[in-house]
Amino acid sequence: MTVENLLFFAKGHIHSDHAKILVAELLNCNPLELLNHLQEEVPEEKVNLLKEEIKALEENKPLQYVLGHVNFYGNEFYIDKRVLIPRFETEELVENTVKYIKEFFTEPVDIIDLGCGSGVIGLTLEKKVSTKSVDLIDISKEALEVAKINCVKLNSKANLIESDMFTSVNKKYDIIISNPPYIKTEEEIESIVKENEPSIALYAGKDGLDCYKKILETVTPHMKEKCLIAFEIGMTQAEDIKKLVNYYLPNATMLVKKDLSEKDRMVFIFNGIKN
Repeated sequence: MTVENLLFFAKGHIHSDHAKILVAELLNCNPLELLNHLQEEVPEEKVNLLKEEIKALEENKPLQYVLGHVNFYGNEFYIDKRVLIPRFETEELVENTVKYIKEFFTEPVDIIDLGCGSGVIGLTLEKKVSTKSVDLIDISKEALEVAKINCVKLNSKANLIESDMFTSVNKKYDIIISNPPYIKTEEEIESIVKENEPSIALYAGKDGLDCYKKILETVTPHMKEKCLIAFEIGMTQAEDIKKLVNYYLPNATMLVKKDLSEKDRMVFIFNGIKN
């Protein structure tokens, strides 16, 4: 079967863009280069692999899990159903955190990524700023297995720690960052997310605030005198999180930032920092 025939077959079953991505992946080329390969013959084993991938997409599996990787902030990360699929909003969280680290910290920083999942946040920060240490924390042993793959993939020196937030952590940090579960238990979400991504990485109690409460009520012993805390949040949670911050960290200042869709999606807490 030629590449042209394979593309025609794939487009008959799945979205045209997905068809191009999968076929390009098989050929190890960019989708934009497919026109240069239309008359090439595709080995039978690759044709069979594509059919399996198409079947998975038809069964409502996310494209990222089918591919087994995702690009995040310029680096390729391995992912599978053991971890959450990274979103664009999380890239914005990282981008802003990098900006604040460079603005307020002159020495290498100690970073902790709470609920690290695949490790995209902590491992990206390790590449973008000067670090003394990076600790990747997750309650899920399976998630840490994925993070370990990415540590090897990116030649990282990050530490992997199985812990329920700070429970097994005994250290102070300059940067505390987290994209924790924040969906309300009864909240309706897309079926493709609900049916595929790990629920432990999605849901956080009746109000979706359980993880923020857990972090903030135990954070003080883990903060250096000068400390930045960065959270990704649900777009309706800013006011509730502000109340939590005012209660647990009354001397800190808090900044809510919008994402590119103009929704409140990031919170930055400055302790001992004049911003």
